[in-house]
Amino acid sequence: MPLPRRRLFALTAAAALAATSVTPPAEAAAGSAAGAVHRPVVFVHGSAGSALQFRIQAKRLAANGYPSELIGAHEYDSPSIATILPEVHAGLDARITRLLATSGADRVDLVAHSLGTYVVQAYLNSSPTRAARVAHYVNLDGRTATAVPGGVPTLAIWGEGDPAREVTGAINVRFPDQSHTQTVSSAESFREVFRFLRDREPHTTRVVPQPAGAVRVSGRAVIFPSNAGVTGATLEVHAVSPLTGHRMSARPAHVTALAADGSFGPLPVRPHSRYEFVLLRPGQAAHHFYFEPFRRTDTLVRLLTSRPGEGLGALVDTSDRHTALTIQRQKEWWGDQGDAGDRLWINGRDILNPATAPRAKRAIGIFAFDDGSDGVTDLTAPLPEFFAQTFITGMDVFIPASAGRPGSVSIVTRQRGGGLTAIPVPNWSSSAHRVSVEVD
Repeated sequence: MPLPRRRLFALTAAAALAATSVTPPAEAAAGSAAGAVHRPVVFVHGSAGSALQFRIQAKRLAANGYPSELIGAHEYDSPSIATILPEVHAGLDARITRLLATSGADRVDLVAHSLGTYVVQAYLNSSPTRAARVAHYVNLDGRTATAVPGGVPTLAIWGEGDPAREVTGAINVRFPDQSHTQTVSSAESFREVFRFLRDREPHTTRVVPQPAGAVRVSGRAVIFPSNAGVTGATLEVHAVSPLTGHRMSARPAHVTALAADGSFGPLPVRPHSRYEFVLLRPGQAAHHFYFEPFRRTDTLVRLLTSRPGEGLGALVDTSDRHTALTIQRQKEWWGDQGDAGDRLWINGRDILNPATAPRAKRAIGIFAFDDGSDGVTDLTAPLPEFFAQTFITGMDVFIPASAGRPGSVSIVTRQRGGGLTAIPVPNWSSSAHRVSVEVD
């Protein structure tokens, strides 16, 4: 009879650890604690990332019994990681200490993606004391290693790319048809992670809706890509029509000042309703964010924005005549794979093609606006300033804004492996408004 995978891994890891004289963290307490207490799960994002990458997996964990307050993310300024790594590690120390104190768990579980695997592998290898507070480590499509980091039991998940990549001594699972960020957010990846953390199959890989009255939303408004909190801002939350994206009432469902770190909530929402979140900052364009229904409590909402005249936002041409959109999905957009790829229609025009969104670009963020404010759409090539950025592409798309009575922008996606999703938004003029859309 073949050994269960967890038992087989334990034997393999034990042999590897004995050969390298590394003392593994004690497993005795884990057996009793794991059955009674859900260990906290901490996600560490990659380059230009944030907690957003783990939103869907956090909800899947919660649908399988994890308390939402025990699922978090450790965010940092990824472009500066070479100079701030000790600071990032110290912050992770403090986060783990807080979580262990509040949860009563014996240890935490760490999940990292891409550049985050460099951060976490260095953390686990830096100190036996640090490694001893981590029960499991999940390495998502990132750094290879010749031994399990810090002697901590490790699951390594790999997407498309070099099939020889591995973490020696770990459980290595490969999804050659999944893209880089998709390995973080996919149902298949979730199943492997859950089995590794809990030693059993998940009850579901769906985001199971909660009853009305139970759903709460919280998160942060942050400067992209540093993850610094937005200060001096007010957040309004409006219920909107699923048919037009327009507000259902002149009165917001919630109005709240952001905390010093940009955080807000928890705010009650209805699980099947659509919402607009709008950041209001004195002297700045209003920034509107649109989401699909939250379905269940969501603690990892991130409102990615920039300061006036800074970042990619400063490169977006604006006028009273057109709407400017940023569309994001935690799964790469493939515009060159035919029926095996994605479709994204804005006002009936598919903006994905081999030039604007090739699979090799790994774009999860799309800037779509009227380049030059000339009223002409040109999808023969991407906008070079945006295409040069990691995980981002830009497209010259004329999206008319209303001069009088507000209209709507139709945004429809057909995702590979899934069905159609429509997220209409008002056609706000880009001269005074910014619009961001998050596609699940």
